[in-house]
Amino acid sequence: MDRRLFIQQTSLFTLTLASAKILSACTSADTNSETTTSTSSTSKAEIKEINFGILSTESQANQKPLWEPMIAAMSKEIGIPIKPFFVTQYAAVIEAMKFGKVQAAWLGGKSYIEATKNADAEVFAQVVAEDGTKGYYSHLITNKNNPILNAAKAEGGDKYVIKNASKLTFAFNDPSSTSGFLVPSYYIFAKNDIDPKKAFKRLIFAGNHEACALAVANQQIDVATISDEALARLQLTNPQARAKIEVIWKSPMIPSDPLAYRRDLPEDIKKKFQNFFYNYKDKEVLSPFKISGFAPAEDKMWNPIRELDISKKIQETKFKDDISAEEKKTKLDELNKQLKEIQPK
Repeated sequence: MDRRLFIQQTSLFTLTLASAKILSACTSADTNSETTTSTSSTSKAEIKEINFGILSTESQANQKPLWEPMIAAMSKEIGIPIKPFFVTQYAAVIEAMKFGKVQAAWLGGKSYIEATKNADAEVFAQVVAEDGTKGYYSHLITNKNNPILNAAKAEGGDKYVIKNASKLTFAFNDPSSTSGFLVPSYYIFAKNDIDPKKAFKRLIFAGNHEACALAVANQQIDVATISDEALARLQLTNPQARAKIEVIWKSPMIPSDPLAYRRDLPEDIKKKFQNFFYNYKDKEVLSPFKISGFAPAEDKMWNPIRELDISKKIQETKFKDDISAEEKKTKLDELNKQLKEIQPK
């Protein structure tokens, strides 16, 4: 991917158009293709191929060589050809999963939650980091030569951004990203009653972690969101860019990425997916991902992300000035009910 493409992504409107094109391409694909759409009546014998969704946090040119060995091993274990389905926007893989164009995927926390509601997704595994932890962090980053750096570090990056937002350009990752949007949206903005859409001199959605990092490294954006995993990956793929970046804020720990398949996938194939991921320990393949393997997972592990998502929606609803007081109260009552249902008893 030409890194200069980021320069073209100068507004949320541009991103929206790009998203629409991707989703249109996904939903209008030939439904008679050999890629099998799984249904509750599908048997193993009828499934000729499985598409595995991969959210590209960087360019596909960097991602594809990393995934080829694991995909090959997965195909051998499951006994059905597995085809990687690379996308650069979270909505695209959710939409593909919804219409049976993707049968399994490596997702982020927020995109998984959306996939459970809209794409019949069922979690079965969770990523385990190299140090054995099952979590990661969201960061705010800026360029080491940006004049704001010293003040941001001294005051705290989150506090500095809130105080000086009207003077800053800011980049989120993707609206469905956990570390690139949901977590900083809640901890930095929603908790402080700040609407980021109105707060900044300029706000964009860069599309992925790599684009956020390069925007900061190239001094196109003052502050951007990124995960610690993506920063570690950048050190391998583009150390020159990483050397220009400074972290100015670190979030609380986020539950590590879930792996999910469509709920209507045949049980024998689900079991093969589980066996493969629970037992896959090839260090040479896993090392570039900065992980040690995968562990069994349950849906409730992502309730903290659901809480953040609902809490953010509560704050956004409070900001709305285009609905009546009665409509606002009804919406807030419903959101608070949802929040109460998932909180520990």
